[in-house]
Amino acid sequence: MASLWDDLESLVDSPSSFSATTGERGTIKPKADFDAGEDAVALRKAIEGLGTTEKTLIDILTRRSSAQRQLICDAYQEATGRALLEDLKGDTHGDFEDLLVALVTPPAVFDCHEVMRAMKGVGTQDSTLIEIFASRSNQQIKALTEVYLTETEKKLTLDLKSEVSGDFSKALLLLAEAKRDESTAVDAEKAKEDAKTLYDAGEKKWGTDESKFVEILCQRSIPQLRQTLVEYKNISGKTLQHSIEEEMSGELEELLVAIVKCVKSVPAYFAERLYESMKGGGTDESTLNRVMVSRSEVDLLDVRAEFKKLYEYSLHSAIESDCRGNYEKTLLKICGGDDES
Repeated sequence: MASLWDDLESLVDSPSSFSATTGERGTIKPKADFDAGEDAVALRKAIEGLGTTEKTLIDILTRRSSAQRQLICDAYQEATGRALLEDLKGDTHGDFEDLLVALVTPPAVFDCHEVMRAMKGVGTQDSTLIEIFASRSNQQIKALTEVYLTETEKKLTLDLKSEVSGDFSKALLLLAEAKRDESTAVDAEKAKEDAKTLYDAGEKKWGTDESKFVEILCQRSIPQLRQTLVEYKNISGKTLQHSIEEEMSGELEELLVAIVKCVKSVPAYFAERLYESMKGGGTDESTLNRVMVSRSEVDLLDVRAEFKKLYEYSLHSAIESDCRGNYEKTLLKICGGDDES
């Protein structure tokens, strides 16, 4: 398992999901001869008829791009005077309902609601916050904070501050400010310098200076950090991930490891998240839904490939053995194909 994260050979030149344009490596593509009005009529029939026709809901909502689903929502509202989202909630239930709701929610709004859900209630669900802030681009984070402001009339960074503390809070807030350097040029000297700073702040000293890790990992560009990971291994003989895992603990460790993994390979990071959500006794449906829907138009094809590489069975078969009913059918449609062969 560790081997994937230890291999830095081709790292510096491999493409990154942070810069991926929507649609290229996704499993869901825009429908060619799309007619929002027609889809709205079909959905209305499926919902208003005797007993909901789930198959129609699944076929339409998993075969249209997110932008097209928004147009369907508009057409539905116009035709019925009701929100499709509310009708889906009233007509379906459980995990199936949550998944359909995720599909008809615009990505930035969905991210924002997941962040709100993670902050609600007793104890914060840090792993959700970590996953979202470690894996999203500046633009995606800005979009979700704008939705947060619109819906709550509060600044997300201020609310986060009251939820989390210490170095974990500092790191999360840096990410939430969406100020990661976006330059694509790599400064090799700076990478060596940063690697040495990290080595001196961790492996080399008694006690760890976490602030240096936070400062570098939360602000440097992805290409720059990739070079730094290579330089770090040259200096210390270990990967930065290993050092972080040895030197730190708790949420800060989890966040910094997630950043390092996403710098290396966002799809591999998400393959691991999907695996974790389905292994063992129960299923963590909210993580499963979030990853499947949020990556469906970005890089789910790559996530599937990494999943197969890591676990030697396909994401498709993992969903089949873990989920049931209409929920399973919807996930399999989003998944797209089976990589067993």
